[in-house]
Amino acid sequence: MDVDHTEVIFQLILHGGNARSLAMEAIALAKNKDMTGAQNALEQAGEELSKAHQNQTAFIQKEVSGEKTEISMLLIHAQDHLMNAMTIKDLASEFVELYGHIHESKGAEV
Repeated sequence: MDVDHTEVIFQLILHGGNARSLAMEAIALAKNKDMTGAQNALEQAGEELSKAHQNQTAFIQKEVSGEKTEISMLLIHAQDHLMNAMTIKDLASEFVELYGHIHESKGAEV
């Protein structure tokens, strides 16, 4: 595995991990009634996923052009990391929306 290949894999892991952390932060912020902070964290998570997707696309483009990608445990880990981050970000969006509704309904009861 060459250095460029490894660098792209580590970028997938980095940006996927950042996205996951930001998505979890969004849930915590929404739970604590900081809906603006939660939305900002979700936006940042989306930006991190976009960066990761750009790195993933680099692999796909190489494969399409005939350059075979060596499948390694590190690459599998990176892909797993990214897919989990995408799932958590999607769920975090739902949680943030749900907490928003809960906070609104509790405010209306007072």
